[in-house]
Amino acid sequence: MSGNRGLLESRLAEAASENRAALVAYLPGGFPTVDGGIEAVKAAVAGGADVIEVGLPHSDPVLDGPVIQTADDIALRGGLKIADIMRTVRETHEATGAPILVMTYWNPVDRYGVERFTAELAEAGGAGCILPDLPVQESGLWREHAEKHGLATVFVVAPSSKDARLATITAAGSGFVYASSLMGVTGTRESVGEQAQDLVRRTRATTDLPVCVGIGVSTAEHARQVAGFADGVIVGSAFVKLMLDAPDEAAGLALSLIHI
Repeated sequence: MSGNRGLLESRLAEAASENRAALVAYLPGGFPTVDGGIEAVKAAVAGGADVIEVGLPHSDPVLDGPVIQTADDIALRGGLKIADIMRTVRETHEATGAPILVMTYWNPVDRYGVERFTAELAEAGGAGCILPDLPVQESGLWREHAEKHGLATVFVVAPSSKDARLATITAAGSGFVYASSLMGVTGTRESVGEQAQDLVRRTRATTDLPVCVGIGVSTAEHARQVAGFADGVIVGSAFVKLMLDAPDEAAGLALSLIHI
């Protein structure tokens, strides 16, 4: 294990040794403000999150539903820059000791520069990146620099992924595999379907990496269901909605802490 990717791998292995699924919390960077986003991550770890995903807000988020789009818009209108994401990673990792990943679409990384982005993320203490829209066959440059700096590369698999495609994706990834519970964008759902369990089964047949399930995990019952068959449970929109609906920033942080 190298860099903070090793911390991520150790934290997931620790959860497995305790016979439980890891809790992975997603929070958009810069929401509701940069400082507020940093405090939200700290609250999430204090509330029991094992791993944190800090989202890099994007103006055209193809995977994100209305809740996260709203939070992203608030962050972008506040003038969020990639430097603020790096600051968020640095300060939250130093404060909590938790593995912090960045979840980002490819365009901002490409424009910023792959070498620059990976070097700065590693220097900030980041554990890696989740890249939902980067095709594996076009990921060589990213993976080269990520490996150089000890960063995990987490790819997303979906129920529509064929077994051969799953094997290709998992062979290229590291850290863990992000399994989408359903087809569609992030957001709250009434249920987490059986296709999520089938996807985990098929993914595990191709890799020894932990498989964590997200997208649509929006209630405690959903989380319990997913924890019964996955290595990790990823929750994002449910936490963000609590913060959006809160009367002020302090109340939103308190609600997120209580509900984790």
